[in-house]
Amino acid sequence: MNASGAELRNPGAAADAGVLETLLAGLAREEFAGDVWSRRPLLARRASEFSGLFSADAVDELVSRRGLRTPFLRVAKDGATLPEASFTSAGGVGATIADQLDDTALWRQFADGATLTLQALHRTWGPVADFAARLSTELGHPVQANAYVTPPQSRGFDDHYDVHDVFVLQVEGTKRWLVHEPVHPDPLRDQPWTDFRSAVAEAAKEKPDLDAVLEPGDVLYLPRGWLHAAQAQGEVSIHLTLGVHNWTRYALAEQLTHSALALLREEPWMRGTLPLGVAEPEDEIDSVREHLLAAVREAEAAPRFHRTRRHQGRPAPLGPLAQLAAVDGLGPESPVRLREALEPRWEGTRLTTRAGWLDFSEDDVPAVTRLLDGAERTAGELGVALVERLLRAGVLVPAGR
Repeated sequence: MNASGAELRNPGAAADAGVLETLLAGLAREEFAGDVWSRRPLLARRASEFSGLFSADAVDELVSRRGLRTPFLRVAKDGATLPEASFTSAGGVGATIADQLDDTALWRQFADGATLTLQALHRTWGPVADFAARLSTELGHPVQANAYVTPPQSRGFDDHYDVHDVFVLQVEGTKRWLVHEPVHPDPLRDQPWTDFRSAVAEAAKEKPDLDAVLEPGDVLYLPRGWLHAAQAQGEVSIHLTLGVHNWTRYALAEQLTHSALALLREEPWMRGTLPLGVAEPEDEIDSVREHLLAAVREAEAAPRFHRTRRHQGRPAPLGPLAQLAAVDGLGPESPVRLREALEPRWEGTRLTTRAGWLDFSEDDVPAVTRLLDGAERTAGELGVALVERLLRAGVLVPAGR
């Protein structure tokens, strides 16, 4: 591997490390942020043990017993995605569904060399969901999780790039990865690799920037835009891909522009009709540009950014029965804590979260603010009535669950 990547062996992560550090095989978060993040690939050997996150048994459970439907699974072979009808069927008695996964059809496809891609595991498999949520919090960017299950000596997809960063976690088996430099650096989400298909195909013929076989416990980080293709070796390969949906400066510009346009909607002059018979609008464009620039300078894009960010994720799971039991049994000694992954934020005396928003009196704001650090507290510390309100709103959950 040449100097554009980095390979780390055996250091391990500290016992109290965050989720990100468990993926970096001892590389400090600060060094990753300064030298690697969004810049170059990183191969971390024996970073961690991932069998607690996912496994072959988890694959069989999801495919055969969970009643998953498309698009929670894709099937690909030799670079092509197979039609959904080739691996789905009706749900049977009591399930008026026509597109549940057909485990027999999937077995036949898999035995014939097809790769199974279990998508959105951050919604369907608890350990992966918790891991992805914690990683998202640490990175400050939304994270999704897919699993790729590939038969021996098979590949699912041709050389391509992703429009998001990825952490590849090798769970079982081995897989050879060929990685090439971008043909379109830092692609936006509406700039897929298929827009540069010819350039990708030509670049893939060159000597790879990284050629490595991932073994269980290895992690490969790829910034968006880096070309890659992978092939299982002599046994079934299972790897998790954690996709980081990067916030970009372009995205912030979109937020700022939307905020400025919202201000311009309130200006009567901007809502006015262009002169009758206008054919050369240069003067009008110049005037509109001045108003737009003034609105951009005045616009406050942060609230829109935070609102969009909240909508890109979901709060931690909440059990209705456990929540009802906590409300019914609430007393001064009842332990409670903030529900995880809520993205709470004060807007004046309004608390906005992924579970909705609540308005509070000035007197209640300090008590609610103390809850936002996530520490466990008793209802008596905060006020039983306040805690009940927050439990009913899904902002607090009983501690210890």
